[in-house]
Amino acid sequence: MKIFTTKKDLQQHLLQSGALNKTIGFVPTMGALHQGHLSLIELAQQYSDEIVCSIFVNPSQFNDPADLEKYPRTIAADINLLEQVNCDVLFNPPVSEIYDGNEHWHLNLGELENLLEGKFRPGHYQGVTQVVYKLFNIVKPDTAFFGQKDYQQFLVISKMVELLNMPVKLVMCPIKRDSDGLAMSSRNIHLTQTDRQHALVLSKTLNWVKDNFEKGNISRLKKEAELMISAEPDVELDYFEIANGDTLHPADDTSIKTVALVAAKVGATRLIDNVMLADGR
Repeated sequence: MKIFTTKKDLQQHLLQSGALNKTIGFVPTMGALHQGHLSLIELAQQYSDEIVCSIFVNPSQFNDPADLEKYPRTIAADINLLEQVNCDVLFNPPVSEIYDGNEHWHLNLGELENLLEGKFRPGHYQGVTQVVYKLFNIVKPDTAFFGQKDYQQFLVISKMVELLNMPVKLVMCPIKRDSDGLAMSSRNIHLTQTDRQHALVLSKTLNWVKDNFEKGNISRLKKEAELMISAEPDVELDYFEIANGDTLHPADDTSIKTVALVAAKVGATRLIDNVMLADGR
């Protein structure tokens, strides 16, 4: 695996790949890699000739400086994992390589920016689109791969690609779960053993909603789900929503694509998860 820390060196390498007519698959990450990330790379390998993974803890998407500070950074272990799955290229730039310190960014994402995650993390999606736009322009991938766990993020990046007419195809990859059902996340490292047991209420509730989902009972299911999660010790619910999968407005009987999304603080760690209830096919 080749490792680059500067845009110039990475782009020089990718120009050579372009000359060989290789298709580029891109997996942007913030590191602290786990099997969920590796599954994105393995899927990307089915679509692309050369895989680029980036590891960059993006400061502009954190509302809380303390959250940025404690975000896990495990670069040596990450490199080892990427080599195990035969990733071709790692781009691991310092902040100064991505931001010049005097930038303004605002993209009109519409109401999508202020719903659900956007409501609890104002400005978060401006930071996400800012860095993904930069990374797309540096890597110039044919296809980029994102996890379904960050469902709203995928919609936001899709909106950015549409607004800015960027020539990249986006692929949403299935959520990877541990054997107990917990969605894999870099933040899980912060969970105590007790926290982890309490956190299982999120996936259990999502699965219960999926098993009982019928369009006529959306309101009742949402209330039941909120009660189930709120009853779990040390779990503080931010939201549980059964939403239209395209707009994230509350779903109704006319919604073709429907997704259940949850965010909660478990102990000191905030987790998100979701499950598709109807995919519109």
